[in-house]
Amino acid sequence: MALLDVKNLTKNFGGLTAVGDVTLELNEGELVGLIGPNGAGKTTLFNLLTGVYEPSEGSVTLDGHLLNGKAPYKIASLGLSRTFQNIRLFKDLTVLDNVLIAFGNHHKAHVFASFFRLPAFYKNEAALREKALKLLKIFDLDGEAETLAKNLAYGQQRRLEIVRALATEPKILFLDEPAAGMNPQETAELTELIRRIKMNFKLQLC
Repeated sequence: MALLDVKNLTKNFGGLTAVGDVTLELNEGELVGLIGPNGAGKTTLFNLLTGVYEPSEGSVTLDGHLLNGKAPYKIASLGLSRTFQNIRLFKDLTVLDNVLIAFGNHHKAHVFASFFRLPAFYKNEAALREKALKLLKIFDLDGEAETLAKNLAYGQQRRLEIVRALATEPKILFLDEPAAGMNPQETAELTELIRRIKMNFKLQLC
């Protein structure tokens, strides 16, 4: 069974069909590129797969779970994450805090321990911080851990968005126009970044 199974996916906006009858499968271990001109519906397709839009027709199944009707955060918790064409960071928070927030539901201390600041809370917090710093180090951002996200260079902000998506521990990661706005050097660095993702993480990239 395919990890991601998309059948006859369609999205209509009034009389306009933005995505029409898309069927595809994504299997474990694949690195897939979605190619098309501007306006072809690539971002709309990502929005359908990640719950931003509800499909007009068709179905999306991830690892046996039907995603239709599920909120984006629930889809993310099932293992499907994405980046956006326009960078979406918490720009007034530090680089480290951006990653810590992304851990979300995967790493939560017990409510009782959190409320009373018991040792279990601090142990969990320290473990998350260490894990976040390891992620940042893989992508050469550990030296910017205490920098506000808005003060990073554009290419670094792109990398941080990808790191944040990886922090959700996805089975599949969609990169929507990851090289948009980058200069040739930043694009080359992005290519190396994608290689690192394939080497260091067990997931599928699209």
